[in-house]
Amino acid sequence: VATMAAFTHFGDQFAVISHASLERNPYQAMDHWAFYVGISLAGLLSLGATLSAVATVREAQCLMAGGFLCFALVFLVLVQVAFWRLRNPTQVEDAMLDIYDLVYDQAVRNPSSARWQELAAIQDTFLCCGKTSPFGILGSAEANLCQGKEAARQVYAMLLSAFLWLAIRSGCGLDRKGRYALTSRNHGCQPQEPSLFRRAQ
Repeated sequence: VATMAAFTHFGDQFAVISHASLERNPYQAMDHWAFYVGISLAGLLSLGATLSAVATVREAQCLMAGGFLCFALVFLVLVQVAFWRLRNPTQVEDAMLDIYDLVYDQAVRNPSSARWQELAAIQDTFLCCGKTSPFGILGSAEANLCQGKEAARQVYAMLLSAFLWLAIRSGCGLDRKGRYALTSRNHGCQPQEPSLFRRAQ
């Protein structure tokens, strides 16, 4: 539990969103809440295990009750977290996307601001590039935001897609040297090896 709490607080994907210096950062409050709840759960589990172990060795009922209370509190917190997760399954994802949208919009409006570096850090961490325009055409400010490794990867992917489309459209298969047709199987004859396909001349 402590490892998961530390990973969600200090991990690259979570830290880059949490450190976006916006006036209102909804993800930052959730990040701190999740970290402190995770560390508290780990502490309660450790305390409960310690109290239960000592109570078993000393046969002390009060210590056993304390260990049971710790485990009961952990259970209640986990039920609350599971209920929250059921009621709001996309709250964390929505908060992260809201942060990205705010940083992206501010970087488009003012390319010389600190948002530009924050946006580049987010895009490098998540391996993404820009946003999809509903009109399909990006302005010059949006196009300039995609200049990292992911932009080069998108250009290569676009060139490869165009090449494959032209190859398929022209009827040239990339792995075939001719046309193939299914052979009809005579009833009473053994199938020919190695396959049921024969090369058409």
